[in-house]
Parts: sequence; structure tokens; C-alpha cells
Amino acid sequence: QVQPVESGGGLVQPGGSLRLSCAVSGSIFRMYVMGWYRQAPGKQRELVARVNQVGSTNYADSVKGRFTISRDNAKNTMYLQMNNLKPEDTAVYYCNAAPLVVTLHWGQGTQVTVSS
Repeated sequence: QVQPVESGGGLVQPGGSLRLSCAVSGSIFRMYVMGWYRQAPGKQRELVARVNQVGSTNYADSVKGRFTISRDNAKNTMYLQMNNLKPEDTAVYYCNAAPLVVTLHWGQGTQVTVSS
């Protein structure tokens, strides 16, 4: 059972950018389609972007054109470049397989706060 480690969150003004990273130890990372999820206060966790093993991507409509997901299988790491951030992007961001698998648990997440 493996737990991802997310990093890169912080406080940013509307219109700003952040780059999140997700590290997964071991060789299972490259086996799965991976995704970035987020959970805002009082809301359910939602999948915002995913990338398959060879780099094909999908995005939720709410982030399309602003967020870019990528992965480096050699480094067992996934990224989320977030541009033109909006207050509604404020949430804890998590990475995990998409769809979820039993061998990969939820990590601690990284807080993103968009506020002036």
C-alpha cells in the first residue's frame, strides 16, 4: 500500500499560477492512469484532470484551458500547472489513480488558496 506525497500548494492572488507535484514511491506509478483531485470546504472531492500512462490528458470543464497535467514516469512524479487561478479553485489538492485502485491510498494533499 502506497501513499502519494503532494507538494507545491500555497496562497496566490487571483490570476496567479502554481505548480503542484505528486511523488509516488515504487514502480506502481507507471501502471496507472493518474489524476489530480480537489476538495473544497463543504464539497465532495472531484477529479479535475487525469493523464494516462503515455501522456494523454482529460480535464474537467472548470479547469480546461487553465490547468495542465503531466507526468514523468522515470521520476514517478506527476505535475499540475495551474494558471489564471480563481477563488473557486481554492481547495485541498490530492493525487491518486483515476479510477481509484486499492494499492494506492490518499495522501495528505496540498492546500491551494486563491485570494486577494
